[in-house]
Amino acid sequence: MRLIRYVSGIAILALGSCFGMNSARAAESKPRAVVEHVVVIGVDGMGAVAFEAKNIPNLRRLMETGASTLRARGVMPTSSSPNWASMIMGAGPEQHGITSNEWETNKFEIAPIAIGSGGIFPTIFGTLREQHPNSKIVCLHDWDGFGRLTERAAFNVIERVDGTPATAARAIEVFKNEKPELMFVHFDEVDHNGHDKGWKSPEYFQAVERVDKLIGEILKAVESVGASATTLILVTADHGGKGTKHGGSTMEEIEIPWIINGPGVKHGFNITDPVNTYDTAATIASVLSLKQPNVWIAKPVLSAFDSSK
Repeated sequence: MRLIRYVSGIAILALGSCFGMNSARAAESKPRAVVEHVVVIGVDGMGAVAFEAKNIPNLRRLMETGASTLRARGVMPTSSSPNWASMIMGAGPEQHGITSNEWETNKFEIAPIAIGSGGIFPTIFGTLREQHPNSKIVCLHDWDGFGRLTERAAFNVIERVDGTPATAARAIEVFKNEKPELMFVHFDEVDHNGHDKGWKSPEYFQAVERVDKLIGEILKAVESVGASATTLILVTADHGGKGTKHGGSTMEEIEIPWIINGPGVKHGFNITDPVNTYDTAATIASVLSLKQPNVWIAKPVLSAFDSSK
């Protein structure tokens, strides 16, 4: 398998050609931690309030042995499509043009500032495919709307799976079989319970606890194939909620968790630097030694990494 290395201290900013690298954020020569796989677990509707749940041992362990913040921010509006898009596109709605859940490639209110080779604003998936053509890239998504936000041709496997438990099972199967460099897993159950019963309801917290268990199963699968030491895990969300809704401009809706764990990551570190959801794409790009597209506004969350490792 091709070896990918994370270089602690790399910071990338856009300047020059449309999809080039900014020389103003040049790579610094730092010790390296080997990363062969990145697994992103995105939990729809899992706002910061979700961490009031009592029985979430896997999420707690990822925080205790990694770096995290419960004060990362999504983008406005606090709806799913704009926020998932921003997370994987390294930019906000003002740049990528995805302003609502009604967005389609041929139906939008504002045009993106740029279109990548995949026919949409460039995502981390298309960027990885362009720069490392032989990479294995996987996306398993519980919400059917997620797939339209991506360059589908970038994936070795992209599937909409019906239900969160089935999505986790499929993710485990694919990781064991393919051992992808980048796998994105989207869970939808928490959001459903927020809408049905409320973001602070017992049912909501029970859904968070069920997802925690599934995250634990994914971690066990990574361990079972001997990949724990070289796999970076990133758990985050698109938005929170208030009452039974989201989309508004409240802290309950915009604050999300951002948890990272794996090679080179500080242990038990509380991230105090501002983290925006689009910084997820930039962090993955930095870890996988990719040149960040010039049209992204994101920056990698370098404070989460130990430059001495």
